[in-house]
Amino acid sequence: MDLNLELKEIIDRSSRIVFFGGAGVSTESNIPDFRSEQGLYNAKQQFGLSPEEMLSHSFFMRHMKTFFEYYRKNLIYPDAMPNKAHLALARLEEQGKLKAIVTQNIDGLHQKAGSKTVFELHGSVNRNYCMDCGKFFDTAYIMDDTNCRDGIPRCDACGGVIKPDVVLYEEVLDEDCITGAVTAIQRADTLIVGGTSLVVYPAAGLIRYFSGNNLVLINKQPTPYDSRADLVINDSIGKVLEF
Repeated sequence: MDLNLELKEIIDRSSRIVFFGGAGVSTESNIPDFRSEQGLYNAKQQFGLSPEEMLSHSFFMRHMKTFFEYYRKNLIYPDAMPNKAHLALARLEEQGKLKAIVTQNIDGLHQKAGSKTVFELHGSVNRNYCMDCGKFFDTAYIMDDTNCRDGIPRCDACGGVIKPDVVLYEEVLDEDCITGAVTAIQRADTLIVGGTSLVVYPAAGLIRYFSGNNLVLINKQPTPYDSRADLVINDSIGKVLEF
């Protein structure tokens, strides 16, 4: 049977679908994966460091200016638009079939596409908070040089440093977000995993909580979970979900 047709049949007979997505969903909206070979190369060429080093909590605290130089240039894409995968998932939620999206991405494109129940495991570039008074700021504010002092975004209320609400290396995932994601996965009858190699932990470990009927993996490359899946499609997530 045609794999895409098989996926459509699984979706048709499912009523509690959860989608678990990674960087491959965002790259189809022309947002580069900073962990890719090109991303690693660019970081080393520009800064002499790996993205993992520059996006760590300790680096943020010690070298804020360099952190923000890298962060603003490589992680924020204000013009990025939802692709076919984002839009298809939003439609499935509207139809009442999809109950939640669990994402490792920080770009907010699922919400931009219209999805309502989204667990952002690694936070979002669209939320930024003053480290001193807690005031909220949007992305446009921290991208505006006039709001920065020595390259570091500053709060317009108290002058404190504004930190993006993204989970940096060395930081723990938000407990409420994890609990919500685990509960959604446990209740799902179908789990569709797309655009992720399932090697980034602890996020990838959430797949273990699924005990429903259909585990579907959609990724261009093989994953460690392929042998456990009911359906594996090695193709573009946007192309596969275009129905």
